[in-house]
Amino acid sequence: MSGKAAGKVTGLRYSPWNLILLIPLAILVTPLFNSDRPRLIGLPFFYWFQLAFVVVGVLCVGIVYVMTRDKPTTTGADKLSVDDLDEGETR
Repeated sequence: MSGKAAGKVTGLRYSPWNLILLIPLAILVTPLFNSDRPRLIGLPFFYWFQLAFVVVGVLCVGIVYVMTRDKPTTTGADKLSVDDLDEGETR
């Protein structure tokens, strides 16, 4: 397989760059930013930090896209046809 079907990329892509996508998951650790101070333009830290993390998440996805868009894809294991699938024993 070439990795492309009708202009769409198929298969799996692994790259160390994909680890950058773990950074936006830090927003799930609410106790790290659950506070009122410091305020920015009157907004509590809790709100403006979340808004800043939206920008961080977009940047992370953009970086990973740019760094991995030209990488080849792997198609994984060979796919079995319907006739090759084991349907179990019939009695």
